[in-house]
This record gives sequence, C-alpha cells and structure tokens, in this order.
Amino acid sequence: MSVQASDSPAAQGWGWLVALLVLGAGGVGVVAFAAAERLPLLNAALNTAATVLLVCGYVAIRRGQERRHRNLMLAALVVSVLFLGSYLLHHWHAGHVRFPGQGAARAVYLVILASHVVLAAVVPVLALAVVYLGLRDRRRAHRRLARWTLPIWLYVSITGVVIYLMVYHWPG
Repeated sequence: MSVQASDSPAAQGWGWLVALLVLGAGGVGVVAFAAAERLPLLNAALNTAATVLLVCGYVAIRRGQERRHRNLMLAALVVSVLFLGSYLLHHWHAGHVRFPGQGAARAVYLVILASHVVLAAVVPVLALAVVYLGLRDRRRAHRRLARWTLPIWLYVSITGVVIYLMVYHWPG
C-alpha cells in the first residue's frame, strides 16, 4: 500500500505550515519564493492555527493548567508572527487584492475588512504586553489585559480566515 500526498489546497496549506514551523521564521522567505501564489492559503492556515491555539490556551487556563496555557499562548504568538511575515511577503509579491463581489456582499466585506484591519493593528501590542505580564508573573495585570486581548486576537484571527474565503473563494 502506498501513501500519496493530497493535492487538496487545504492539505497543501497545512504542509506549508508544517514546513514553516520546521524551518522557522527564515523559512517564510523560502516559501514565498517557492510558492507565492499559495501564500494566501498559508496565511489562512496560520490564522486557523492561531485560533485553535488561542482557544486551547483559554481552555487550559480555565482548567488550571498554567504550564499548558503558557505554552499554547506562546505557540499562538509564534504562529501569529509567522503569519505576519507570510502576509507581508504575499502583499510584497501580489500587491493589492480586490474582493470580487458587488453590492451588499461588498459592503459586508468592507465592514469586516475595516474592523479586521483596525483591530489587527492593535493585536501585536496587546499580545506582547499580555505575554510579558504573564511571563513576569504579574497575574492581576495579565488577567485584566487578557480579558480584552483574547477576544480581539480571536476576532482578528477568525476574520482573517473569513476575508481569505471571501477574496479567494467567492462564487462568481
């Protein structure tokens, strides 16, 4: 019995994600030049991974699993940094990408995009601050800031995938 790699876009996206995690941040450049047209899919996979890690980290802390929480949240930060590098490389290669829909769909897209962009500009500062507070064991300040950071970070990660789906998989 032979095992064959899947040609599905989702499988390829996860394959690139694994490659990036193995190669580290320097691997982003390799991926960009090897498959620039696949970077949007990789970006969606990284956003999905960040979302899963954030939710798992939240569940871990709710269960009192501090070490697991810390590791999952640090992993979410690393995945988000990889996303940012991949995103910037994609837009360096592709430039501006337009939404293909019109009318009400375009209006919905623009509202999602605007809220995503504004909040995405804040997430790095919030994420770094909350991680810093957590690693310094400043629990009260960490919890207070995390109550704002987590929902914003989740919203940005989820809407990043929604934007990808709307731009690259909109019917028409």
